[in-house]
Amino acid sequence: MTFAVIKTGGKQYKVSTNDTIRIEKLDDEAGKKFEFKEVLLTTDNVTTEIGSPMVDGAYVEAELLKQTRNDKVIIFKKRRRQNSRRKRGHRQHVSIVKILKIYGKSGKLLAEAKNTTVEKKTSEKKIEAKVIVKK
Repeated sequence: MTFAVIKTGGKQYKVSTNDTIRIEKLDDEAGKKFEFKEVLLTTDNVTTEIGSPMVDGAYVEAELLKQTRNDKVIIFKKRRRQNSRRKRGHRQHVSIVKILKIYGKSGKLLAEAKNTTVEKKTSEKKIEAKVIVKK
């Protein structure tokens, strides 16, 4: 299994091709392709490359699917016996990203996403109508 560990938004993510991940909001438009340059580790079935701190020349190509927000997080503060309560909510802005390709050290292609769109094959069935006439 080929995967990479990337760093974005102050967090690290283990990604492989065809993965869809939610990351901190990016300032791009939906449908745009871009690259994650901060790759900490890449591996395929044979070799593993560990960076110190980054793997030289490695990057991950991805596509921004959409900009959205996470579920609401409720912040509730209460001071007992004080009749003091505070309820706040927060929804974090996130970007949904699909991983397309993983490139290893010095730009060598390690893995590529397969096209997941399924072509619909329509099979036409001929229906023969039998007419029975009674006399």
